[in-house]
Amino acid sequence: MTSPSFAVHADRVLTPQGLAPHTVVVADGTVQQILPRGTEPAVPVDHEITLAEDEVLLPGLVDSHVHVNEPGRTEWEGFATATRAAARGGVTTLVDMPLNSVPPTTTVGGLAAKRAAAEGKLAIDVGFWGGSVPENSAPGHTGELADLHEQGVFGFKAFLSPSGVEEFGNLSPGELETAANAIATFGGRLIVHAEDPDVLDRAPDCAGRDYADFLASRPDTAENEAIARVIDVARRTGVRAHILHLSSAAALPLIARARDEGVRLTVETCPHYLTLAAEAIPEGATEYKCCPPIRDEANRDLLWAALRDGLIDCVVSDHSPSTPDLKDLDTGDFGTAWGGVSGLQVGLSAMWTEARRRGVGLEETVAWMSSGPARVAGLRGKGALVAGADADLAVFAPDEAFSVHAAELRHRNPVSAYDGAELVGRVRRTFLRGVEVDGTSTDGRMIERQD
Repeated sequence: MTSPSFAVHADRVLTPQGLAPHTVVVADGTVQQILPRGTEPAVPVDHEITLAEDEVLLPGLVDSHVHVNEPGRTEWEGFATATRAAARGGVTTLVDMPLNSVPPTTTVGGLAAKRAAAEGKLAIDVGFWGGSVPENSAPGHTGELADLHEQGVFGFKAFLSPSGVEEFGNLSPGELETAANAIATFGGRLIVHAEDPDVLDRAPDCAGRDYADFLASRPDTAENEAIARVIDVARRTGVRAHILHLSSAAALPLIARARDEGVRLTVETCPHYLTLAAEAIPEGATEYKCCPPIRDEANRDLLWAALRDGLIDCVVSDHSPSTPDLKDLDTGDFGTAWGGVSGLQVGLSAMWTEARRRGVGLEETVAWMSSGPARVAGLRGKGALVAGADADLAVFAPDEAFSVHAAELRHRNPVSAYDGAELVGRVRRTFLRGVEVDGTSTDGRMIERQD
């Protein structure tokens, strides 16, 4: 990748200190200087860029929860399509989840297969989570977790309830404890899809086109009880624990108490839980199905409050795509459709549309999607526009309105819960280490854990 030197002049540049007029000097793929607007760079540059009056220069976003699915289920999503969609949405770094690919990233061999599949296809930087499954999390069988950690995975994802794919099993309470103890010994992260299988088994079955029936089949008590279990394990083992895709606001008091006690716990939520609501989901609209589910408006309001209070650390996509046939769009049956929302490319726009409706500033919104995920995943030099960081940049027009058309997104398949949405705020340009990302870019790198 050729890394040009250049200066970006903008009336609005978002740094950790807020929005202000700056000149940002880039060379050798990094941010060299951030100067007051109008100040001459101290080093010569090849060219200069002046942003339009309606544009803001942002740090590249970090999305630490993306299901790329390659190898094995590349027809669902692949590295080429996922990373180009991400770049169109201002995301310059993503961390790939260990399941839905075949083989899953639960062994060193599975990680090697992932890296081989990604070679030469990346438009942005990509890291990998490992997986904690019964095969590597039973007593006496945790060596593979340590080996994956040595290979640079960002942490270990575990399911407490069935994952939906047979090659990635869920952990029993005993296996969760064993995995947590093992991961704590080498300072890793345990990231958990927290839904209790016993609660789910007792819930009503879901079949048919009524979203309310699907919602009843995934009650918030399933999340609450599973999160309580994770907190208890983290408290006793000292492991760094992370709650994935929080949808239940009823779990927030548990999380607050755990934090007050010093439990090493972080939490994420997703744009679809913050911008969509159960009351507005049409009959048979299985593109909205995900697990845990999108809940009601009152729940959504509480998630926003927790974000603003700092109780939720970050917002990530949980981009979990599939082929259209697996979404059962023809029948609209929530009971049989694949669960997952495709929103990688439009996450920032969706969040910003809702944030400004609520009077939330761009500074907060972008931090939840950039420095927040970078901090949770343990990434340095990403997620903030500061001197010395990678020159990962996004040019954003916060007032530009547009309609989402799923068929026009760079995702591999034209299915999205945001299809037809009227959003405000569009990413116009994205730079990875100082090089503009276009539709054919392959300058992304595979990155490893940095803490």
